[in-house]
Amino acid sequence: MYTCEFKISMNAWSLTHWASLLFLCLAIFLVLNENPSFLSSENMATVEESPKSIYDFTVKDARGNDVPLSNYNSKVLLVVNVASKCGFTDSNYKELNVLYEKYKDQGFEILAFPCNQFGWQEPGTNEEILETACTRFKADFPIFEKIDVNGKNAAPLYKFLKAEKRGLLIATIKWNFTKFLINKEGKVVERYGPHTSPLQFEEDIKNLLGSS
Repeated sequence: MYTCEFKISMNAWSLTHWASLLFLCLAIFLVLNENPSFLSSENMATVEESPKSIYDFTVKDARGNDVPLSNYNSKVLLVVNVASKCGFTDSNYKELNVLYEKYKDQGFEILAFPCNQFGWQEPGTNEEILETACTRFKADFPIFEKIDVNGKNAAPLYKFLKAEKRGLLIATIKWNFTKFLINKEGKVVERYGPHTSPLQFEEDIKNLLGSS
């Protein structure tokens, strides 16, 4: 009697199992039939067209102009989130200026992105930030529009950078003056935390430039 009940129970389970699978397949068929474009080449291309390099992005400069990063093709880039009122500000701007003056004619560029997410240390407008960077800190490299680097409103460029090169333990940008070093192919090769001063990785820049 136990054996018969067990067989009946197993048969009932099998019927339920197959019925569930049949219902799932039917639901998928109805969705695809109702939305034939779901698997269209256009939509599939959208899924597949994820950024391959930094050159796939367009950003805005501090004056609101679109700047395709493909403009920097074949250059070594240093991307850094900056702030005007941070304890790292003076030393970082000073050393960034040194590197820029030394290597800009060899194909090196610094791309600075102001950010106010860390201690509200970049509170000004884009115009004010640009004025401060160029006059007080003597920055001769490009200053871009103020952005978020973390959170749901993070700039797409920074989502890409963090995905390509995580920091210690987590991908999140931890503070002002986190730096990403980009090779001539637009790939992220290194990430340096706020406590790493620009001159500490000068050799890495020279190696990517092919300098002696």
